[in-house]
Amino acid sequence: MANVKNKHPKNIPGPFYCTDPDDDGGEGCIACNVCYSGAPEFFAEDDCGNAYVKKQPTTPDEIALCVEQMDACPVNSIGKNG
Repeated sequence: MANVKNKHPKNIPGPFYCTDPDDDGGEGCIACNVCYSGAPEFFAEDDCGNAYVKKQPTTPDEIALCVEQMDACPVNSIGKNG
């Protein structure tokens, strides 16, 4: 599960977030590109390729797409509070 205390600093406020790659718990982003290639409207990559949330979903379909990316993340670095 993504560590809410280690959010990537570029995440915009809201329920979805990506963790910083330096998460000591081992659940930090590994720059695999799954989320920002699967849902580029909501996820982006920083200069090192690590993911962050650039837009929060609002509709049920958008939320479902972001949950799909969360489930596909190989290191559980996408979280949702709420």
